[in-house]
Amino acid sequence: MTDRDALIAAFLKRAGWGAAERGRLAGDASFRHYDRLKDGERRAVLMDAPPPKEDVRPFVRIAMHLERLGYSSPRLLAVDLDNGLLLLEDLGDDTYTRLLDNGGDEEALYALAVDLLADLHGQGEQAIPLGLAPYDDDKLLTEAALLTDWYMPAMLGAETAKAVRAEYLSLWRELIPVAQAVPDTLVLRDFHVDNLMKLPREGLAACGLLDFQDAVTGPVTYDLMSLLEDARRDLSPQLVAAMIDRYLARFPALDRDAFAASWAVLAAQRHAKVIGIFTRLCKRDGKPGYLVHIPRVWRLLDGACAHPALARMKGWLDRHIPLQARGVPTP
Repeated sequence: MTDRDALIAAFLKRAGWGAAERGRLAGDASFRHYDRLKDGERRAVLMDAPPPKEDVRPFVRIAMHLERLGYSSPRLLAVDLDNGLLLLEDLGDDTYTRLLDNGGDEEALYALAVDLLADLHGQGEQAIPLGLAPYDDDKLLTEAALLTDWYMPAMLGAETAKAVRAEYLSLWRELIPVAQAVPDTLVLRDFHVDNLMKLPREGLAACGLLDFQDAVTGPVTYDLMSLLEDARRDLSPQLVAAMIDRYLARFPALDRDAFAASWAVLAAQRHAKVIGIFTRLCKRDGKPGYLVHIPRVWRLLDGACAHPALARMKGWLDRHIPLQARGVPTP
């Protein structure tokens, strides 16, 4: 038994789950792992997030905040902050991804998620935990640079020239104010079908929320864009348009042009980041499974760059990552 195994066993014993059966539930793109615990009729989920690579404190904070607002984040059953261990309510197996793959009602599922976002954003400042870090320029630029720092070397066979990288980031500095020209709210940051669940509950509580530990304060456009421009799943333009209209109907005073421009900039930033992350997961972490999504993400990035606000960014991409270089890195 490793030291980590001993810590987990002691944690579960203290929490009253020492005799439970454990089975691996999931891992993700981080260093976190999840086990499902079964003890008679009881069910729970163990989050194993080993420090210093992971920190469960942000998850705990946002989970408690979401619960106070009436949303269905997993309840905290036991907590060991120092050792990165959480015992969570088991929300079941009905992720949006699984339901959609099995013929679930796509429009109803997306409508529920959109209604939850609209409800959250409609709460104004109450939606944002006190002192939550902003989605500031440094974060946005660091994420955008994953394209130049990981994808371009993998595809072009050389480190990105400093001047090329500097020009790229300079363009993003000009675009960030466009992204921020809408109201701020709580941004969960990974609001997509892999992290949403359908629960047998009433109203908005029927939408279960997972993987929100990276939450920040940022533009209202971000999570809706993340949901509807999904790196892992194709959505019809008709569904996307209908869901945007559904959201905007709740906010008649929101400037539509500013909303569309903010959406396009944040979509381009996220897609550039994701292409870089999927490359890094392969090259650094030995996880090539995400590479299959890169062609879809490039299509989404091209679509975002069709907005006039991104004309210069589109020009930079066309010069430095031409179409023939927009492939999938070799594992």
